[in-house]
Formats: sequence, C-alpha cells, structure tokens
Amino acid sequence: MRELGIGQAELARLVNTELENLTGSLGRVTDSDVRRWLRAQTRWPQDRIRLCIERVLQTAAPDLGFVVRSKQKAGQPEDDVHRRRFLTAAGGTSLAIAAPSSKRLGLSDVDRFHTEYVQILEDDWRIGGLHGVETHATELALRIRSSLSLGATSSGIRKRLHRLASNVTSSAAFAAIDAKSHRRARTHLEKAVTFAGLSGDTETQYHVWNHLAMTARQREDFAEGASAADVMKSLAIARRDPLYASLAHMRNARSLARMNHASTCIRALSAAEKSFSRAAETARPEWISFYDQSEVYGLGASVWFTLGDYDRAEAFFHKTLGSIRPEMIRNRALYTTHLALSQARQGELELACSTGLKAYKMLPKGSGSKRTTDMLGKVRRALQESGSRAPEVTDWIERSHQWI
Repeated sequence: MRELGIGQAELARLVNTELENLTGSLGRVTDSDVRRWLRAQTRWPQDRIRLCIERVLQTAAPDLGFVVRSKQKAGQPEDDVHRRRFLTAAGGTSLAIAAPSSKRLGLSDVDRFHTEYVQILEDDWRIGGLHGVETHATELALRIRSSLSLGATSSGIRKRLHRLASNVTSSAAFAAIDAKSHRRARTHLEKAVTFAGLSGDTETQYHVWNHLAMTARQREDFAEGASAADVMKSLAIARRDPLYASLAHMRNARSLARMNHASTCIRALSAAEKSFSRAAETARPEWISFYDQSEVYGLGASVWFTLGDYDRAEAFFHKTLGSIRPEMIRNRALYTTHLALSQARQGELELACSTGLKAYKMLPKGSGSKRTTDMLGKVRRALQESGSRAPEVTDWIERSHQWI
C-alpha cells in the first residue's frame, strides 16, 4: 500500500471497483475491512474479495500476509478449484476482465522519473539551453504521460506524476527560454499549465507562472510579465512561504523596470529582498534551489542596470559572482557578461573586454545559452559605440565575431 501510495479508504474503493467489474454488482468493502486485514483479524478473505485484492496490489495473497485457512491442505498455494468455480460463475466476459491488468504505477515509478528530472535540472545549470536538454525533458514528459495512460494508479500517485510532468515540461520551457526560443517555450508552458491543473498543487502552478513571466519579458511584453508576477504573488504557496513571495516580487520588479515605473519597481525590489530575508531553511522542490542569495543579488543587479544605475548594478553583480554555487556554471557565465556590460556602460572599456573574455571562456563547449552569447553581443556593441581605438578594445571586437 505504501509502495502504490494507497490509503485504507482508497484500497477499499479500488477493491470495490474490481468487484463490480468482475461480478457486475457493487462491492461493499469498507476501510474498516481494510483495517481488519492489516491487523490480521481477517486472516483469509472470501475468494472474490481476495482475488480483487490481489489484482489491485498485484501480489499473491500469501505474499500480502494473508494466512491460508487451516482446513486447507498444507503446501497448497491457492484453492485453484474455488478460484475456477468463482470465475466460471462470473461468466465469460468476467473471465476476460480477470486477465492480468496493466502495470499499477507506484512510488518507485515516481522516484525513477524524478531521478531523471533532477539530472535534467543539473544539465541545465551546467550547460544551459542546449537542444539536448530541452529534448530530454520533452521525452521524459511524454513517457510520464504514456505511463499514466497505460497504467492503473491511485489518485495520490496520479497527482504526483502530473506534478512531475508539469515540472519536467517547465524545464523544457526554461531550456527554450535560455536558447531565446520563446515560441517553443510558450508551447511547452501551455502543456505544463494543463499538467499543473491536474496535479491540484499550488507550488506546481507557481512554477509554470514563473516561466510565463520570464517568456513574457523575453518577448518584451512587460505588462504581461508584471501580470504573471501578480498571479505568482496571489497563489497560496507565495502567501505561505516568503521565498516564493520573494521571487514573485523580483519578477514583478524586473518587468516594472522595463516599463520605466521606477518608484513601484524599487518598492517591488525592496519587497523581494525583505521576503527573502524572512525565508526559512526548509525542504523545497529542486527547481527553486537556484533562487538563493546570489540570485537575489543578480536579479537585483539587473533591475538597477535597467534603471540606469550602472555603478550599483556592478557592485551587485560582484556580490553575485562572489556567492554563486560552483555547479551553476551557466549562471556564472551569464552574470559575468552582465558585469562586463555594466563596466562598458561606465566607460571601463578595457576592464569590460577582460570580463567579457572571461565569461566566454566559462561557457562549456556546446552550451546553448543564447542569453549569454546575446549579452556578449551587447558588450561588443557598447564597445563599438564608444568609438575607442585602444588596441585592447579593437582586438576584442574583432575576436568576438568568432564567438557570437
């Protein structure tokens, strides 16, 4: 029962469903009956009930802990005569129904899919929006959907798998976001919204809206990005956990900055920082582990940069790079390019060249992070617009054409 994620009332309901399929009459098993089985007060249930228990749990009655009645011959694993009589009495159509059912999905299946999902997250943190990351996530989501279609499961396991399918599809969307393919990202998120709704889980819904806010901003629809952030703030998980509230405020601040709403943007940024400071250390889903102190610094820096305060932005980008986790290779390269651009905007051209080259060398071979390479392109344009003829600058501009 633990393996399949089935409670007492759920097991009774499933056994009654099997009884109705087998006999045509509604079963009358209750959770009280299940408790008697668990306490061994009912040591050997009636034939038809025992058969249905075996079908639901996909395990023979003796292996479930039921004890054969003493009057039955020792060593006889099953009263096959009684079983055949029962099935024959149920009629030919019931014989077909009594054939082995499809695999029942359980916690082991959830764990297996979840392990693969974590690997996708780690690949994204390391190399960014490589097409292979997006493809892997898409394929895993399809396999989860196929398992749900072909296998029987409890409602609890079904919700877990829908939640996982939504998170995996959101990972595919984020890989597309990093590759700056917002149309593909939007397509993935439309599917993720459906899975999140089926999961009934507010945290999963929040995850999807987080990416919707990002894709809206990438399309330069900043009003939609701010609206998506408002939805994030309204969800129960954000009202319950300050970390989620902080990220929602931060997404709002970034969109407001691009809309030139400076005062409301700064209030949203302050709310994000205050909420983050109140967040307690607790177990949360893996995807949101990216949002740590270094990310608060980095997203805050991007807000100050958008508002034109390049000096403050540079200071925050240094804080980000001083605290970012080693495994966040793509993010380190991305924030280093942001630092280079903030230096270029302040006229520190040679320093910007050095920082930009460092960012390029950080990217793993074959990285698909177009956000990073596009930011390097902005650094090059800033250097070109400066009109500098310094050898370091002209050489960097020339060399960068090979990367970008």
